Parts: sequence; structure tokens; C-alpha cells
Amino acid sequence: MDVSFLGGPQPQRGVGIVAPFDFALDRELWRWVPDDVSLHLTRTPFVPVEVSLDQARLVSEHETLREGVQALGAVSPEVMAYACTSGSFVGGMTGEKAMTAAMEEAGEIPSLTTSGALLGALREIGARRVALVTPYTKSVTDSLEEFLGEAGVSVTGRSYLGLTREIWRVPYRDVVDMAREAVSDAPDALFISCTNLPTYDVIPQLEAELRMPVLSANQVTMWDALRRIGKEAVGPYQALLDPVARRGPAAMTSSLPAAAPEPAGPEPVEAPRPVEAEAALAAAGAESGEPLDGYEQGYPSGLTDEWGGGGQPPV
Repeated sequence: MDVSFLGGPQPQRGVGIVAPFDFALDRELWRWVPDDVSLHLTRTPFVPVEVSLDQARLVSEHETLREGVQALGAVSPEVMAYACTSGSFVGGMTGEKAMTAAMEEAGEIPSLTTSGALLGALREIGARRVALVTPYTKSVTDSLEEFLGEAGVSVTGRSYLGLTREIWRVPYRDVVDMAREAVSDAPDALFISCTNLPTYDVIPQLEAELRMPVLSANQVTMWDALRRIGKEAVGPYQALLDPVARRGPAAMTSSLPAAAPEPAGPEPVEAPRPVEAEAALAAAGAESGEPLDGYEQGYPSGLTDEWGGGGQPPV
């Protein structure tokens, strides 16, 4: 069969990812990526050290990063990301900036780290007080808090597991339990640290339950990398990815299809409407009484506008 008429594969934009040797969540990163973007991953060399401050320093040495960036240069990515939270906060803000500079020098393309992306994400949503969830030991968690403090972000509460290996095996239920424990002091947002900790599917549940933005290490990394090349990360019900979603369900009407006109006739029959659609229609000042098809694809019905400031998250 002659398939020449197909014209070949669709053009792809490239994102280079340098990850620690024990990174196991390649598939999770892909879930934030649109179809016309490809991820090109490489890993740092193996070191026989458990997850700790020592490991964070070893996997983030400038020479190690340069080698990873140069290896990826062969496939010409447009942006380079170092996908490791602890490795990019262990040296404080000065260390993070030096890492980014070393990557950019080696690859001659825009570069970022997970911790740098986190600070950008916190600015994006206007969060200055955060709760932390980490799989780390106390000392590594303390280092993350110190990094945030340097950036002017206060930590209101935290919960950590104390793990030193196989973090990718942590189940979602443990992440949710830690999140509930960490947010007791009404933070502006919750951050779930470590790119090796699974988070994708818990973000919408936690945002609906906790009524606040929820950020994760892999999420902020992909969000920042993609925006550097003019693309948007994809993901359902995530406040970081959709500014409208930060204001609760009523504001979702801007992304919904227009309501159909009432049927002609003296006694039109009004179809039953979901409670969420009623609220959305009322907020938008809509005059039609028809239900909005597909509203269930919007923000979770449990997330209401309780952040104050006219629906904006507190600053």
C-alpha cells in the first residue's frame, strides 16, 4: 500500500528533560504535554546514595548537568528542563540560578529547573503562603522550606514521609492524606514536592476538596517548559493551567458553549438543569433556560469560590 500521500509525521516541538538517575515517572510528564510536543529525556549517572541532601548535591553538579544537556543537543530541543526538585533547591536561590546558567551555557537554549519553575508558578497564582507535602526526610524538607523562605514565601504547614528510596511507589492515598494534614493553617496554595512522587490524578481531587490551588513538582516543570516555547500544558481541573478555574465554577461559563435558544411556542418546555449549570448561568447573566451541554467537563462541582478577593486567590 502506498502511504506517500500522508506526507509524513506531524511536526513536533522538542522539550529536553534532564532527570535524576532514579526518576521513574516518564509517563506522568507526558500527561501534561500536548500532541505536537515531544519530550526527550536523559538521566544523570548513577550514584550509590539514597535520597538525601548528599544525593541532591551529587545529581545537580554543574558538570553532570552540562553532560546531560549536551547529550540532548543532538535532537535539538527548544527548551531544557532539569526535572528534580531537591537537586535544584539544595543550593538555595543562588545555587538554582547558577544551575540554570550552566545549562544555558552548555545548550545555548532557554533552561529551567523544577524549583525555579515552582517560584514562577507561585507568582502566577499569587501565592505567598504555602503548605508543603514531601516524601523526603526532615532535613531535605527543611532545605525546601529554607529555599522558599529566601524567595519570600512562607510555609504554613508541612507533612513528609521520611523516605530515602523508591519514592515513585507512594500511592495516591498517602499523598492525599498528607495534603489534608498539611493545610490546617489556611495557606494560599499547596505544593507537592519531588518529581518522583506521583501526583497527576490527585490534583483535581485536592483542588476540589481543599478549595485552593494545588501545585506539584512535575506539573510546574512542564507548565514552565511549555510556556517557554509558546505552548500550554494540558490537564483537567488544574488552577495553574487555567486562570478561569482559579475563580471557581461560576467563572467557567467563559469556556462553555453558548446556551441554545428557547423552543418556539406558547408553552416551551424547560429541560432540567444541573445545580452547577444554574450557578454558572446566573453568574454570567444568561437569559436562556436551556442546560449547558458538557458542563460536567468543567471545574469540579465541589470547588466553590471561597478564596476571597472577588474570586481571586489571596496574595
